[in-house]
Amino acid sequence: MANLAQMIQELRAERSHMVKEVRRLDRAIVAVGKLLVSSSALAGGKKPKVRRRLSAAARKRIADAQRARWAKLKKQKLA
Repeated sequence: MANLAQMIQELRAERSHMVKEVRRLDRAIVAVGKLLVSSSALAGGKKPKVRRRLSAAARKRIADAQRARWAKLKKQKLA
């Protein structure tokens, strides 16, 4: 029984050591990820996509232009 208790104690110590290693690796991954993002931005790499917002006037111009294209197509089909 003493041997079994010692084995459990050693396994717990090993698990604790592995948890610390995983945390250390996670920190390293985050650090390398930050370097990658900053170096790609400096090197002209892909930047994160930012959705642009259109004004109401711009949306109206686009919609009017599309309606004109549809009307032109419809007119061609009828002719």
